[in-house]
Amino acid sequence: MPGTDTVYLRYVALGDSQTEGLGDGDDLTGPRGFADRLAEQLARHQPSVEYANLAVRGRLAAQIHAGQLAPALALRPDLATVVAGVNDLLRPRFDADEVAGHLEAMFAALTAQGAHVATITIPDPARISPLARPLVPRVTALNQRIRQAARRHGVTVAETALHPVASDSRLWSADRLHASSLGHERIAAALAHALRLPGSDDSWTLPLPPTPLPTRWYVAGNELRWMAGFLGPWLMRRVKGRSSGDGRTAKRPLLLPVGTDDSAPPRAGAHSPGTP
Repeated sequence: MPGTDTVYLRYVALGDSQTEGLGDGDDLTGPRGFADRLAEQLARHQPSVEYANLAVRGRLAAQIHAGQLAPALALRPDLATVVAGVNDLLRPRFDADEVAGHLEAMFAALTAQGAHVATITIPDPARISPLARPLVPRVTALNQRIRQAARRHGVTVAETALHPVASDSRLWSADRLHASSLGHERIAAALAHALRLPGSDDSWTLPLPPTPLPTRWYVAGNELRWMAGFLGPWLMRRVKGRSSGDGRTAKRPLLLPVGTDDSAPPRAGAHSPGTP
């Protein structure tokens, strides 16, 4: 476990839409996300830190392993975050062992090269959306394997799954698949705390102020709007064999000082932020 005096000079983020930052910003301003926010916290204490983000939305764990690990190793990070598996959870033929195997292979390769690796566990999806209740056994199985693989390779785990606030709807965007700006802020804070970065604490675990309970009619209407606005289009893309990441490349493929924009124009294949 790193201490508060650990210095990171090269941070590389691997992952899918959550790491890319969907739900926090948009395709015009560019998504921000927890990885950007974590990099900014690193830079507050180490201004010379450089940051790369290889994430591409829609990617499965196998695709992240195949497409992002080698470029990440070539950048020789001393800190890497690996967050993947949610897109796999949504596929009919989900295999927790297979997904965890790809995660562990990335953990092993990065730590063997000397990087400190951090990851997160996945919150209870049924608390975010009642329709996601069938996914709970999958999430439980994957989280268990993430923890086991992390222990074997000395990977830091931010246990977002263990804190009820992580499933507060206010931490999630309207599509219920991506964190909101506040959610990305909390994920970054959870990782910073797990890494024991200067200035971090456990305040990310604190609940948000209570709100009035919604009526049954509001809940039912909200479910219908979500199905029409997000679930339907997502299913249609699956039927057509399409992904929200089609035609896209890494968000920030090179190590650059934090706060430096790579000035890349909007990448091809733009889709709504509400698509995994």
